[in-house]
Amino acid sequence: MTTTARNKTFRLAAALVAASAATLLLAPAATAQTASAYPTKPVRWVVGYPAGGGTDYLARTAGAQLSQQLAQPVTVDNRPGAGAIIASENVARSPGDGYTVFSADNGVLVYNPALYKKLPYDAEKDFALLGMMGRSPLIITAAPGAGFSDAKALIAALKASPGKYSIATPGTGSPHHLAYELFQREAGVSLLHIPYKGGAPALQDLMGNQVPLMMLDLPSGISAVKAGKVIPLMAMSAERVPQLPQLPTAKELGYAVEAYTWQGLVAPAATPKDIQARLGADLLKSMNDPGVKQKLYDAGWEARPTDAAEMARFVDTERKKWHALIKARDIKLD
Repeated sequence: MTTTARNKTFRLAAALVAASAATLLLAPAATAQTASAYPTKPVRWVVGYPAGGGTDYLARTAGAQLSQQLAQPVTVDNRPGAGAIIASENVARSPGDGYTVFSADNGVLVYNPALYKKLPYDAEKDFALLGMMGRSPLIITAAPGAGFSDAKALIAALKASPGKYSIATPGTGSPHHLAYELFQREAGVSLLHIPYKGGAPALQDLMGNQVPLMMLDLPSGISAVKAGKVIPLMAMSAERVPQLPQLPTAKELGYAVEAYTWQGLVAPAATPKDIQARLGADLLKSMNDPGVKQKLYDAGWEARPTDAAEMARFVDTERKKWHALIKARDIKLD
């Protein structure tokens, strides 16, 4: 090779190296520019339960406000089935681009990992926590013909006749079922668990006197309670339920029982940190909106907005509490 040819080769190699270095230097800037422009299209909000239920209502109410914050449509995608496991898997496998979020409840993030030996998602690794949204108290309700007028009458009957009375829940492994298990243990009573495939059929049978008792979440049953079609007896909440101030809590009656069904918002774990922060901040603003809070209150929810860090602490506490109960009661779903 001549000197001239060698010089041309060296110059070409140097130019390629310089171009590669420039590309590497510009890559972070390009990523940051993309993130700063977010969002540029609609955001998909996945719900693991059917349309028309309490979880769906919360998502649509909060999503409408979040849409204003993001200046982009937020569309609810209902993917019911298997205790929200189908939806959880879908979200875990979705691109982490900020355009998929998910209503993750205590079943998804807390109970399922302790109830199942194998899941198609990892509750701790597959999701980025964005913030808490709301919770609903769980209450023990009676059928109109069951003969129970208040909580003291219920406790007296349960203690006098262990195993005589049955209690319905939306399904094994649901927050309602685990609240019943905790109540049963703490109160020293024994009931027959009747798991249904969802809250709606259980509530229908309760109103029709097919079952005497049900562990009910307020969003699913607030209309029936207000109409006098079912009788609320006891709340599993720390304080009295604002919508039902006359209802005593289990704690007031001497039982260390506190249980809710709750909802937080998550995204696929690969979602960029700055987009996570944007979504979390806008969610917090949305959940603190007075109009959103009032709508949720009227529907039986209690708005409980938090940031991602506080949600992480809360979920960790919940896992320790409920995993211990699931192990102690030997509850398994596979």
